[in-house]
Amino acid sequence: MFLVGLTGGIASGKSTVTKIFREELGCACIDADAIARQVVEPGTSANKTIRVAFGEDICFPDGTLNREKLGDIIFHDESKRYKLNSIVHPAVKKQMLWEIFLYFLKGYHFVILDIPLLFETRQLLPFLTFSIVVFCTENQQVKRLMERNQLSEADAMARIKSQLPLDEKCQMGSFTIDNTGTIEETRSYTLNIYKTLCSSKRHLSLRFGIVAVVSLLLGTFFLLSQN
Repeated sequence: MFLVGLTGGIASGKSTVTKIFREELGCACIDADAIARQVVEPGTSANKTIRVAFGEDICFPDGTLNREKLGDIIFHDESKRYKLNSIVHPAVKKQMLWEIFLYFLKGYHFVILDIPLLFETRQLLPFLTFSIVVFCTENQQVKRLMERNQLSEADAMARIKSQLPLDEKCQMGSFTIDNTGTIEETRSYTLNIYKTLCSSKRHLSLRFGIVAVVSLLLGTFFLLSQN
């Protein structure tokens, strides 16, 4: 099994591509955003640490994070954004590694990791075989963000500028998916990449390596047991 990173810019259409991979093509996908929401639920250690770092007023009475209020803070203050990431990212990474292990046990050819800040954090890059960048124009990002999150143009731009520019990400990715057009066009780009991933034999080397290590350990154990 090998790992494929899927990223893009905020409101670039990454979630749409993940949905195609998961629901239409049957791929194993791990959503870092979904995990990030899980690890900060009331009662978790990350939730408690965030409340200490940012104050109780960033939470609702039931302890759930007020994401709108927290977003207003971190997208206008880089030091606070770094502080939040330093609390959340380790918990997300730990859960992602566990889910990757489970997919490995199930025998999947590859797993797609949907990670918005893949190139910003760089933490999982050494473990990836391929990376995919979903892109659109900045004007499309702004428009989608304003409509989706009910933001002003200034707030939408602040969120976009908090990430690496999409053209830089495209240069770093193994593949790119143009999401400036229709959903049918996006689906076509996604399907072509899916065919390439399915034809890759990179998963075999890892499995052969693990089998060799296990065989060596079992052989060593057998020899020791005979003495």
